Amino acid sequence: MALTREQMAQRVAREMQDGYYVNLGIGIPTLVANYIPEGMEVMLQSENGLLGMGAFPTDDEVDADMINAGKQTVTARIGASIFSSAESFAMIRGGHIDLTVLGAFEVDVHGNIASWMIPGKLVKGMGGAMDLVAGADNIIVTMTHASKDGESKLLPRCSLPLTGANCIKRVLTDLAYLEIENGAFILKERAPGVSVEEIVSKTAGKLIVPDHVPEMQFA
Repeated sequence: MALTREQMAQRVAREMQDGYYVNLGIGIPTLVANYIPEGMEVMLQSENGLLGMGAFPTDDEVDADMINAGKQTVTARIGASIFSSAESFAMIRGGHIDLTVLGAFEVDVHGNIASWMIPGKLVKGMGGAMDLVAGADNIIVTMTHASKDGESKLLPRCSLPLTGANCIKRVLTDLAYLEIENGAFILKERAPGVSVEEIVSKTAGKLIVPDHVPEMQFA
């Protein structure tokens, strides 16, 4: 079966390391805040000016003034700081983020990402995505493997306007974890119960499949 949004967040959380400063994009990435390994010191950054996000609040903890970049209410952990968006973007553009987790509409074998607009549809704006892909070396994209119509989102070349070029090296979909290298997707892990054949059929870009592809493990 395909991974749930929560399982995708759990898998991304395994990429965290002690002492990391991490930016979580809008959508599935925001859920990662709920799955930081216990005892690990990770500071989550939101480009609207919060460093030190905690998990999503309970009903009793909700503070309408404490929001992330996606306008969701959040909590602040001990040691958090709040500052202007100008300072927040200076942190991003200065290369001070250790890991960025982003959603996307499309990713291709060249490491290009399209995540900010679909022509003909209402666009609220670029947001911080362009700065994040330009200012971070370590990026994980989380997305569904295919559209609701079954069209692959892992392509030979992105068809939508790009957010960034040659900047993506790792992709986690609801079917698989893949890395991008030398103009190809490399299949590293598959969702429990998902066959290699299904992943191959839903990947439009060049896909390299090792002899053994392990299933992701969830407690």
